[in-house]
Amino acid sequence: MNSGNSDIHRVAIISPGDMGHAMGSVLLENGLEVIACLEGRSDRTRRLSVQAGIREVASCEELVSEADLVLSILVPAAALDAARFVANALRATGRSPYFADCNAVAPETVKSIGNVITGAGGRFIDASIIGFPPAKDVTTRLYVSGPHAGIMSVLDGKGMDVVPIGDAIGQASGIKMCYAALTKGTFALHYAVATAAKKMELFDALCREFEHSQAEAYKLMQRHLPRLPAKTFRWIGEMQQIADTFEQVGVTPNMHRGAAEMFRRISQCSLANETPETTDAKRTLAETIDAIVKSK
Repeated sequence: MNSGNSDIHRVAIISPGDMGHAMGSVLLENGLEVIACLEGRSDRTRRLSVQAGIREVASCEELVSEADLVLSILVPAAALDAARFVANALRATGRSPYFADCNAVAPETVKSIGNVITGAGGRFIDASIIGFPPAKDVTTRLYVSGPHAGIMSVLDGKGMDVVPIGDAIGQASGIKMCYAALTKGTFALHYAVATAAKKMELFDALCREFEHSQAEAYKLMQRHLPRLPAKTFRWIGEMQQIADTFEQVGVTPNMHRGAAEMFRRISQCSLANETPETTDAKRTLAETIDAIVKSK
């Protein structure tokens, strides 16, 4: 990775939500300045940003004027609009910071985002986040690709392992699509199986069989499914992006279109109104599936 990272002193986060504020926090702890424009953001995002110690700026123009590197961390559906918003600010200010799209989007989508940024004078990096938000004893992996990817080495060792994967835009996003296809796609399958069994009044019998012959998978279901409903609305678009990615390379998109539909249904149940702070840590798998079934 190149040595141009010595020019990176101030990082902007769009937007400091669950992942963004955690990344901002570890960067601050490791000596970088971190800023965010919170115009139009939710009260929760504002609170998380303040808790992390991220400095607020008044406008996107001010953000790109101050930032050396902009990290875009949003739900997939908002990624292209965010890039357009930043591009307008780049044109207005004449600035050309590095812009890393860290969102869970298809390679073709990230290429479109890159065209928006470079067309406005920015320097674009394809990036993808693998793992949980960085925290004490938790290191997030950040895959990067593209001609400017070397600049991201400034983040390596600061709560993140930066992994260069190639010179082409789309490579970092592609590995995220394949990874999330397995991890979150499996969560969708687990929800679908448990919900179907519940509706057929076979849930308890199925769980006993899982304990007998699929013990590890059952442990994962018990550990993860009760705390994920509040996140599923964010994953609908991600599954759609995975489906698009697979279709573009001649692999069936239908599994992940189904996963998107499963997450859409879960996002409509009462548990989806929780936040990570209010999720009931003691809720069981059975109680979770009951709530999903009753919402239909």
